[in-house]
Formats: sequence, C-alpha cells, structure tokens
Amino acid sequence: MTQPWFVVGVDNGGTKNNATVLDPDGNFLVDKMIETPSVVLDGPTAAVEALAESFYGVLELTGVDFSAIRAVGLDTPGPASAVGVISSKGATNFSAPEWFGFDIRSALEKRLRLPVVYNNDANAAALYAHYVHFGNDSANYSSVSAIIGTGLGGGLVEAGRVVSGRSGMAGELGHVYIPMDGLLDDGQPTPRCNCGFAADAESVASLTGIQNNLLPYWLTQYPDHPLHGVTPPKEAAKKVRGLAEDGDPMARKIFEQQAMAIGRLFTIASNFTDPTAYFIGGGVVETAPEFREWFLGTVREHTLLRAEQAEVSVIATVPDLDMAGARGAALAALTTVALP
Repeated sequence: MTQPWFVVGVDNGGTKNNATVLDPDGNFLVDKMIETPSVVLDGPTAAVEALAESFYGVLELTGVDFSAIRAVGLDTPGPASAVGVISSKGATNFSAPEWFGFDIRSALEKRLRLPVVYNNDANAAALYAHYVHFGNDSANYSSVSAIIGTGLGGGLVEAGRVVSGRSGMAGELGHVYIPMDGLLDDGQPTPRCNCGFAADAESVASLTGIQNNLLPYWLTQYPDHPLHGVTPPKEAAKKVRGLAEDGDPMARKIFEQQAMAIGRLFTIASNFTDPTAYFIGGGVVETAPEFREWFLGTVREHTLLRAEQAEVSVIATVPDLDMAGARGAALAALTTVALP
C-alpha cells in the first residue's frame, strides 16, 4: 500500500507565520489560521527557527508525520529574488543588515532537510486565487492579481504556474506606470512612490499612496473633514477605508481613484498577457458588501477590454486572503516539486 504524502505551506509575515498542509489531491487539512510569532526583527537565525516551529506545529496539529512530507512552500514579503534571496538593500520586514542578501529559502531547506519552494507573498496569494477559481483546469488558464496593502503587490500566473522572471521581479505590478490624465483631480499633484517612481500604480492604489499622496490633497478640498489633525499620518490613512464603507464623500473620492488605477493597470495587463481572470486582493475587498461591490464595479468600469476579451474574462476577488499566502505556498510546492 502506498504511503500517503503531503506538502506544507508556510507564510512568513512581519509579525506572524501561518502554516497549512495540503494533500496531493488539492485538499487542505487546515481550515483556519495557524499563527505563531515570526520574530523577523530578531534576525535570520531566530526567524528561520520560528519558521521551523511553524512547520512542526502544523504537523502536530494535523497529525501528519514528518516522513510523509515531500516538500515545503515558503512565501515572504518582498523584495527578494526568484529563489528566495532577500534584496541586498533589505526590505520593510527585513531591515536589519544581517538580512541583506540573506538566502532564506536555502536556510529553511537546510534546517528542515526538505525541498523548499519560494515565492513572494503576492505571488503565493495570486497562485491560490488562480487555483480556487479554475480548479482542475488551472493549467489551461492565465491570470493577473493585484494585492492592495501597504504597497501594491502583484502576481502573474501562466498555465497554472507563477511567472517569477529571471530576477524574481515579474509581477511587480505596483511599479508599472499608469496614465494619470483623467484620474487625478484638476490641480492634484502627480503621486510619487517610495520606490522613486512617479505615477506608478502603487503611488495611488496602496495604503502608502493614501498616506503620502491622496489624503493630503483631498483634505485640502474638504477643509472641515474630521480627519484633519489626526496623527500620525498613517493612522489617518488607515481610517479612510472605514469612512469609505460608511459612504463618506471624501473617502469615496480616494477609493474611486484607487479603483481607477487598478482598472488602468488591468487594461495594460490585458494587452501583454491577455489573461482569463483579473483578481483583486487586500483589505479593500474584505469590506462591507456594498462598498466592495461599488469598488469592484468601478474597477470594471475602468478596465478597458476588447469585446473578444470581455466575453471570456472575469474580474474577481482573492478568496480567503488571510490564508491565501500559506495555501498558495503549499500549491507551489505541490506543483513544482511534488508533482513536477
């Protein structure tokens, strides 16, 4: 009798790790978040050990023996190379010098003595959305995902596989230039991104874009708005989504510009990948139904597809977003190593 086997997915974040277990038929053995501290601020040695603890913890929870694990999927926030080497300049969650150029994939592989497959967190979420939507036909379709968070993450999936590019930078949709004519209000300054670009998608469609670019301008147009004087600026920016859900006119203006930016980004994507599905993830879709549908409708309105494309494509949300990273990481391990 053939021994049953599994893969594990581990999602690394700035404060927490989340893990799941997947069988070869695509069934997840975990239906909730299994979180443990990620301790990334304590440096690579402690963080890799924390990833191992997350791995062994989910095995204990599910009753799966180590000998039954064939591969592990790992995702982390970027930027990092296609094979899991953290940027030589570090990253938001990997800011200490010892992280610069650190090979986190190989370190976890050495610690666990199992094959480890790496993706950044946006790519992992994109892969999960793709497989949930297309199921057993996933290998026959392509998709583009935009994940709106502190920044704007993205993912390209072609024939059921993540397109990572030679250096791991494929799918960095946040840094694609988009036209601002007709998106910005009269007299509104051109938004700038923390990466140094001006007028890229992230400069509008992200929490950082709200904080640095959109909110400061729109407060000048609404001098009596209650967000005046709220500090620090990041806290004021975080309140915009809740206000938009409640129908606040200024907040809706801000999210209308974000939706327009995503629509223009998808329009560009339609002309170089021609995907079947366009997925949107992030806090903006984990909202009250009325606001979510209004936002998605605005994205659709500004995604300009040819008639032939519109007939066969869909704009949808990334499901189970809190668990999408770990589940996408597990799927990557399944399709890349366990079932090549």
